[in-house]
Amino acid sequence: MAHTAGRTTPRGQGRLAAVAALGTRPGGRRHPLVAAAIVLPAALLLGLVSGWVQVVMTQASSVAGMLGS
Repeated sequence: MAHTAGRTTPRGQGRLAAVAALGTRPGGRRHPLVAAAIVLPAALLLGLVSGWVQVVMTQASSVAGMLGS
């Protein structure tokens, strides 16, 4: 499927556009590590707010206890 919508270039749009373009490749795609660095803090914050981090930590300690650590 071909892209028909054009992308705007960050030139002439100021610092915010330059920061948003950080880590992008010439084709307009972001490097996977840059994308992970953007998403992981937001996912961790969401996990802390919703409480699933405590569930994961409980499961991890149970597995560590079964392994004898």
